[in-house]
Amino acid sequence: MYKPKLYISLMSLVGSLFFSTFAKPAVHAQVTYTITNTAKPSVIRVAIRENNPWGEPDPRGRILYVQTVPFDQYCRDVLPNEWIPSWSPEALKAGAMAVKMFAWYHHLHPITLDGFTFDVDNTVNFQTFRYLSNQPETDAALNAIKNLAYVQPDGTIIELNYRAGIPNNPNWQYRNAQKMAQWGSEYWAAKGQTYLQILQFYYMNRALRGY
Repeated sequence: MYKPKLYISLMSLVGSLFFSTFAKPAVHAQVTYTITNTAKPSVIRVAIRENNPWGEPDPRGRILYVQTVPFDQYCRDVLPNEWIPSWSPEALKAGAMAVKMFAWYHHLHPITLDGFTFDVDNTVNFQTFRYLSNQPETDAALNAIKNLAYVQPDGTIIELNYRAGIPNNPNWQYRNAQKMAQWGSEYWAAKGQTYLQILQFYYMNRALRGY
């Protein structure tokens, strides 16, 4: 189970530096992807990396293979590893939206690395993915936002990024960076905020749309 902590933020930084240096984005025509011209993916390609000595997927590890996973299953197998299933339902719904939109964006922007072409990997370079690790609480959160997207006002699909943040804190610093704090989502949910209010706090100038 995912436990937000400083290690995750540090590994995310390492992954970002690694991919900015070595990963080569696939070449695409200049297309603006919106929820009106782009359907939600049916599948997503996940690069599976070798584990570190502690048995966790290694963000710098060798890619072993690419697993094609149904998109909805991927989201179900990410959310309980990025948000804690015992958190408030509204925090989980906010997390569900972030996980879904992050994956949707990266499906539209695949990369090629070490001879493999994929959308995401299974580590904190992207989102922590463990196949068939879904939980009832996080499944319910994803079902609650089914057929909804959180996008730019014109419908453009963009990445919803997030970081662990500080427990018991609103994490204002991430609002300024257009990132959601995972711990912050639970902080606001405990204060009675809805998932939409949580999303609006961290991601400014965005809109909830159906598809």
